[in-house]
Amino acid sequence: MIEIINPGLQSIVADNGRYGFADIGVPASSALDGFAYKAVNLLTGHLNSPPVIESIGPMFSLVFHSNMTFAITGAWVDGTIDDRPLTSWQSIKAKKGSILKIKRVLKGFRYYLGFSGIMDLEKIMGSYTTNMECHFGGYGGRPLKKGDTIRFTFIKEISEKSMDSDTIPNMDPPHILRVVDGPEEGFFREDCIGVFFRESYKVSPKSNRTGVTLAGPPVEFKEGVEKSIISEGVLPGTIQIPGDGMPVILLHERTVGGYARLGVIARVDQDLLAHLKPGDDVVFKRLSLGDAEQLWMQRQKKIKNLSKFD
Repeated sequence: MIEIINPGLQSIVADNGRYGFADIGVPASSALDGFAYKAVNLLTGHLNSPPVIESIGPMFSLVFHSNMTFAITGAWVDGTIDDRPLTSWQSIKAKKGSILKIKRVLKGFRYYLGFSGIMDLEKIMGSYTTNMECHFGGYGGRPLKKGDTIRFTFIKEISEKSMDSDTIPNMDPPHILRVVDGPEEGFFREDCIGVFFRESYKVSPKSNRTGVTLAGPPVEFKEGVEKSIISEGVLPGTIQIPGDGMPVILLHERTVGGYARLGVIARVDQDLLAHLKPGDDVVFKRLSLGDAEQLWMQRQKKIKNLSKFD
């Protein structure tokens, strides 16, 4: 069992997502950094997709009430286990009574804490992940709080491992995001589209798990074009342009949208969206659909090779 001492700014239970229910408005709500999610589970001895803790911010801490192995991936953190410095992207043994503390985040934004056991939580609609808007899944459908306890089943005894540094993605700004043209790309002025791909944008403090709001040169509509569309299904990574012209990148908490879609972040770059924090610079690069598909296949091969670390 673990007990939360301090949940940081926000900590939730997440897994690889809740799929098959978009037609009734239930989003995936998955771990935003799929690569880090897969890596933390491999480091803690799982080939399947058990739940983990997705957290942002400093001062996270918990106490272990059972012996088990844990790992932290995603953002690089400055932390300790029983006041001994720990390293991100490697598995670490903890004893009953050990205290884990995350003092600050060094690179990136969201970090993932996985364990060598399986959290004893209820699966809802095929997933453990937290849907905060609808208040179900995870730990009572809400972020973790001080004093929350999570029991574990099937705790494994595994050896400590580390991830090859060449495998770990770069999370330093400026973040370069590659974009495939969206269905309504033709709604916007060509000169504004040119500026969108030349200039940089800053991540707004308004951003959250639903979407990343950007500040920068507005993307203006062509004269006479409607600034909204009939609401229809949207994918994670969709770049919507509201009436004020400020781009919003949707994450994993929406199934429909009513704003014109300038583009979609190539799937190969979508894990990086988990690490866009307020104030970070973002640069967009145009990409063909064919190139996006090729990059995605290369990325899938990289994930298959994750299990080959020492």
